[in-house]
This record gives sequence, structure tokens and C-alpha cells, in this order.
Amino acid sequence: MGILIRQLESGESLSDYLSVPGSVNDRPNRVLPLLADERAFHDPRRNTSLAKCLVARFMAWQDEVPVGRIMCIIHPGHNAAHKVHTARFYQLDCTNSPAIAQALLQRAEAWARERGMLRLIGPFGFSDKDPQGLQIDGFEHLPVIATPSNPSWLPPLVEQFGYQKLIDAVSYRVGIPMFPPVLHERIAERALRNGRIRLLNFRSKDDLKPWIVPVLRLVNETYTALFGFDPMSEEEMRGLAAQYMPILDPAFVQVLVDQQDAPVAFVVAAPDMSEGLRRAKGRLLPLGWWHILRAMKRSRQLDLFLGAVRPDLQGLGLTCVLGIALMKAARQRGLTHMDSHLVLETNHRMRAELERLGGTVWKRYRIHQKTL
Repeated sequence: MGILIRQLESGESLSDYLSVPGSVNDRPNRVLPLLADERAFHDPRRNTSLAKCLVARFMAWQDEVPVGRIMCIIHPGHNAAHKVHTARFYQLDCTNSPAIAQALLQRAEAWARERGMLRLIGPFGFSDKDPQGLQIDGFEHLPVIATPSNPSWLPPLVEQFGYQKLIDAVSYRVGIPMFPPVLHERIAERALRNGRIRLLNFRSKDDLKPWIVPVLRLVNETYTALFGFDPMSEEEMRGLAAQYMPILDPAFVQVLVDQQDAPVAFVVAAPDMSEGLRRAKGRLLPLGWWHILRAMKRSRQLDLFLGAVRPDLQGLGLTCVLGIALMKAARQRGLTHMDSHLVLETNHRMRAELERLGGTVWKRYRIHQKTL
């Protein structure tokens, strides 16, 4: 049976495209993305990145059945800023077929070449805020929210067609001790001694809401050197805040501010919802939301989402202040360990912090590249 690769035209229904992850390669630890989030990601009214980039979506069909998909992205602003001619592939899903994977990748390569691109990387979305890479190790563990969930055979398939490692990201498992290490307590005390920095105390989501956008502005200031980072607009910040506010627990959002009440460091985390997302199978209704909330209440794992320290204050012990506050809140809820979320292998400062806490790598993800 022949393989047909067809591009989705502008305005065409995305229903078949969005259904592909749920129809190919079921496996025990697969975690499907929420369809509501997927629809928002592909909606120009809700995802302003679509207007800033060139985008194409392709689907593979076999015997009139959808068997794969791939998204192609060119980010002109990022390319101009870094003086590169790079396209990205994203949302690569297909059945376990070398022919289908090759057909999808070749179509993406042709699309990129036609637009003057010299390299194709991926999986990589509009920025590092989108799930990046393919998981290559740690498949026995459930993927956490906003990380890839791919079968183990997919990375070798991609590499079979000429793709090589560009960069890896790792995820650490960190135990939560009953009491903070004495050295970290001393460092934290010293960091707060002069009274110029203080830790906020959020008692409710109403207390937390006014701080979300200011905290995200700090991300723009701090993440500029990270691979693939694209600064967020104020509209994107408000959208991200609205998306994650329902699952945020004020106890697991720690923010440090200066004497002008401007955020200088923060960390955001939440109890793991992966088992709930697995059971929800991509749908909040009728009972997906219940599975997710139940999983968060029963989990013993804390998932780190985001964190930053203002560049001029890095190395002064603020991470110890945040870490101690977060671990105290986690222990009060009976949580025993943390997942660090994705950390670039080149982020030596963050990796050293996690390893000083006894963290060990338990998952690995890879972004691939190919010269066109």
C-alpha cells in the first residue's frame, strides 16, 4: 500500500492531525497531550507565535487511514538574531514504519529547502517552552507535563535517515530530605541576612495571581542565552498564566523580591499529574479532570516547572532559599522526591545545583539536526 503525504491547507480542520498521537502506537507509559491544549497551540487567536513564524503541517495516509504527522516551522526572528538559516520539525508521530517516518521527514526537508533553509533541527517547537527533543532514555518512568512522550523506537528511526545529535536535555530525580542540608541552611541565612531580599508568602491563588506576569518577565531577562529561547510578549505571558493557573498550588510557588518588590528569583512546581494525564487520554471531559486532580493528590513526586535568578544575583545563595522553602512545603504534603523537568546538558550551573542535592539523571531527551 502506498504512502500519501498531504499538507493541511490553511483553515482546514485539524481534527485528523490532532487525532494522530492517540491512534498510533499505544504503550503502557504513553501520556497523550490534552486536546484542549493542542487546539490552543494551533489556534492563531491563542498562540501568537503562529503569526511570527512560517508553519506547515503534513500528514501521512495509508489506505485512507492517518498513520503519521509532522509540523514544520521557520522562525524568522530567531534566525535573524542568530544569523542562521534553520527550520524546525515538531510533533513527529507515526506508526512503527521506517517508510512512513522517512516520507514525513523527507517532506519536511523539501519544505525547508524550498524556503532557503540550510539545516533542519527537531523536534523543536516555537521556543524552549514547547516540549523539545525525543526521549532516548528512562522510558520506564512516566513523562511529566510539557515533556516529550515518544516510543523508544522513534529516535533510532530518525537517526537512520541522517539526523545526528544537536544537544541533549536531561531530567534529574532528586530526593526530598526530611530536613534541609545544614550547609544549604547556612547559605540561605546569609543570603537573607541584610534584609534586602525577602521571600513572599502566598496563602491563596488570589495572592499569587498578580505576581505571575512579573515573574515571567524575569524569565525573559534570565533565559536569553539558553538554546532556542524566544522572549515572551506580555500577551503570551498572560496566556501562559491563564493556562497554568488552574493547576498551580500557592505552596509550591516560591518568589523572592527586592526592596522595590520586584521579583529577583523564583521557582514554580506542582505535584505530578502524569498518571492522571495518562488515564485522561487527552480529554478533560467527562472524567479527565477528575483523574488529573486525583493523581496530584496521591502523587509523592513534585515536578519542577520553571525557575530563574536575576543574572546579577546568581551565585549568592538565592537558589538555596528557594530550594529550602520548596522542600519544606513538599514534605508537609508528604512528597518524597522531585523531577527537575528538562535541563540542557550544557546548563552546568543548574546541573551542579541538582547534583549537590543528590540528584541523579533518570531521563534523557535529544534534539537532532541534519544539514540540508
